[in-house]
Amino acid sequence: MGDLTLTTFDWVPEMPRGYVRDIRVRWALEEAGLAYRVESVSFRDRKAGHFAHQPFGQAPWLTDGDLSIFESGAILLHLGERSDALLPADPRGRSEAKEWLFAALNSVEMASLPWSLLEFSGESEDTAAWKLFDGFLKVHRLQHMEPVLAGREWLAGTFSVADILMVDVLRLVDRFDGLANYPACRDYVARAMARPAFVKAYEDQMAHFAAADTA
Repeated sequence: MGDLTLTTFDWVPEMPRGYVRDIRVRWALEEAGLAYRVESVSFRDRKAGHFAHQPFGQAPWLTDGDLSIFESGAILLHLGERSDALLPADPRGRSEAKEWLFAALNSVEMASLPWSLLEFSGESEDTAAWKLFDGFLKVHRLQHMEPVLAGREWLAGTFSVADILMVDVLRLVDRFDGLANYPACRDYVARAMARPAFVKAYEDQMAHFAAADTA
């Protein structure tokens, strides 16, 4: 394996700061104690070199030597293979962590992201769209996550990349008080956000984008 470089946007508007998905990678790298550097790509002018690494023009991506990896879930799995701090060593725990990582991306985030976008846009709670996505998120996802998280500290026994992804998905919901009736989910998010690695990742992301304001 080679040197690790995280590439993210050079700037984003204020509203998504603290929630840009490079925070998932920063957090994992900090948890694992892996040395890395951060590089920037233009938010406003996305060139061919950007699309060569990330075909949708998004961020982040990670380079590890001659490997270039996009999509936060794929990056976290890659880092998990490099560090026991990110994936359990035993096969059963490792499998469970991978299950929950994909559940965070494919089951929970697919419900939470449309809901969050409606919240971002100021959609009235009286509209059919809001009622549809609010029910989908809360009845079909959060009500099922609540008993899971009430019975365990972390999803796969020990803290893992599954928790990084699930917490990052849920904390966006919590930003709009969507976890108000789900205390186990809310406590889980708070517990993870108190970890020093998350605090460092969050502060570094905020400082990165703030520096662009004065550049």
